Amino acid sequence: MSAEKLAVEPPAAARRLLGATLWSGPVAVRIVEVEAYGGDPAGPWHDPAAHSGRGRTPRNAVMFGPPGVLYVYFSYGMHTCVNVTSGPDGVASAVLIRAGEVIAGHETARARRPAARTDAGLAKGPGNLGSALGITLADYGTPLFDPGAAIRLELGPEITDSAAVAVGPRVGVSLAADRPWRLWLTDSPAVSAYRRSPRAPKLERPA
Repeated sequence: MSAEKLAVEPPAAARRLLGATLWSGPVAVRIVEVEAYGGDPAGPWHDPAAHSGRGRTPRNAVMFGPPGVLYVYFSYGMHTCVNVTSGPDGVASAVLIRAGEVIAGHETARARRPAARTDAGLAKGPGNLGSALGITLADYGTPLFDPGAAIRLELGPEITDSAAVAVGPRVGVSLAADRPWRLWLTDSPAVSAYRRSPRAPKLERPA
């Protein structure tokens, strides 16, 4: 199964998702920016910035399950954020889909994102991506590799060109802020801007 290709450590799963296609009804996006997140202290990839960083809850339970399942949550009470679970079954981790290029269903995506000035902006940023795809909290737990599912993930060829992928710190997290678990395609205009959390420790500047 393609889902097994995501049963790896978080950064490797994030890299594997770059260039993949995520379908939701008539709209499809090519994934161009991702962020990896680990799990609780008992697991191999403890990540205090992850929703699973303190252990299992009803909200994050799907992160502890098999790879290739949709994890959806509200950010700031209004933005739907789309995540794909990763790692082996029983070990918490997931990848946040931060941005994508709309490759099908442009009219539907534009109707959902009337504020977007360009097609590149339709799914730029995690909240905008969720809106363009029309994904809601009701989609939580969708098996993304099930051909009959309303939301489906299709992995493309693995990107092996190191120059095609950039790596940097995650956006907006105050804990483990400098962990280089954000990855993006260098040639895509749909990649979002980096914004460091004001609560994150300040970067030390060279003397």
